[in-house]
Amino acid sequence: MSFKGKSVAFHTLGCKLNFSETSTIARLFEEKGFDKKKFSEPADVYVINTCSVTENADKECKSIVRGALQQNPEAFIAVVGCYAQLKPQEISNIPGVDVVLGATEKFKLLNYINFSSKQNHAVIHNCEISEADFFVDAYSVGDRTRSFLKVQDGCDYSCTFCTIPLARGKSRSDTIENVLNNAHKIANSGVKEIVLTGVNIGDFGYGQNIDGDVKKRKEYSFLDLIEQLDKVQGIERFRISSIEPNLLKDEIIGFVAQSNRFVPHFHIPLQSGNNELLKKMKRRYQRELYADRVQSIKTHMPDCCIGVDVIVGFPGETEEHFLDTYNFLNQLDVSYLHVFTYSERDNTEAIELPNPVPMAERKRRNKMLRILSAKKLRAFYEKQKGKTMQVLFEHENKDGFMYGFTQNYVKVKQPFNEALCNQVCTVTLGDFDADGNLLCELTQTSYA
Repeated sequence: MSFKGKSVAFHTLGCKLNFSETSTIARLFEEKGFDKKKFSEPADVYVINTCSVTENADKECKSIVRGALQQNPEAFIAVVGCYAQLKPQEISNIPGVDVVLGATEKFKLLNYINFSSKQNHAVIHNCEISEADFFVDAYSVGDRTRSFLKVQDGCDYSCTFCTIPLARGKSRSDTIENVLNNAHKIANSGVKEIVLTGVNIGDFGYGQNIDGDVKKRKEYSFLDLIEQLDKVQGIERFRISSIEPNLLKDEIIGFVAQSNRFVPHFHIPLQSGNNELLKKMKRRYQRELYADRVQSIKTHMPDCCIGVDVIVGFPGETEEHFLDTYNFLNQLDVSYLHVFTYSERDNTEAIELPNPVPMAERKRRNKMLRILSAKKLRAFYEKQKGKTMQVLFEHENKDGFMYGFTQNYVKVKQPFNEALCNQVCTVTLGDFDADGNLLCELTQTSYA
């Protein structure tokens, strides 16, 4: 069926993995003749890709749907993804939603497009999460200087605060051959940087047969994957989005340190710096292992950027527990924090735990760690001043300036020059501007 003359717009909530999947779904629409629009523009179809981690997901989803209906009251509205898998009935009751698609059905969205008159309740196509046992590849192109490449999905861990296994199913991953094929496609599109994404990418290695049967043992490892990707021509940088500390082996750290294309930047979830809470969270490490991973990275790559995920206000977190985390992070040689305020999630173990932390206290602790993060980032940037770095500049012109990131994830700023867009340039890092970005001086460019 051709949809020539019809238009579609997309809105993505959540992680880099969601962005890769939205981009892949968008390509399927464009192949069928749809014209892709901005979400703020009138369109015939609006697709909202949801996240299970998002705070107030129901309220946020309603607001986004209302915004789409203001553009076109008769538009076909599809809500897909993690929140759609977890709470399909809630979403189906949102006025204006036509279809709700869960973990496996979202890639079949075109099969459910219906331009007949709108109904009072959305149609739900939602499988049991145990049926989400096959891998669907995805990557983003066309929107950014970098591409998010999905290599793994799902998670076999049972962290007590997390709904992702309920939303995405068991751990499964692509084949190395197919990841390489997708990397070559991305390179041919002109993108210079690939960010490897997944739910638990360090668990990469569960293969997939042609008939969709998931192999239960590891055929290859994450290290095997990055060794092969490092040989891909046309991509100047590979970045690892996030990796569990217990899966970040010395061999991976050592390889990145001497790699041609993998950059010195790791994002490593911690969640708590207190061992008692880590046990209650059912994390698979203690803080001593985490500190060891940071030390190993810094030994191999002193200028490496290290980001940290941390949760405040987990049930039973006392002031002593929190200060244990705060002091641990304060002493740790990391570069920035992503701070999450714990919020109760249905069907998780943590929601049943005693001694919930008052919301006002959760917010206070969040603020303290965000201030610490700003100090950490400033200190990391201070150490980079005066150094010669490679910067990949982005396309956007913001008030006459352009921005880019060094290989170790330092954000830099310089006067806009269209010839530098999507180019890797050698720069000398200068001083801070008023917004905390480092100014830079161009010394060499890769364009002719």
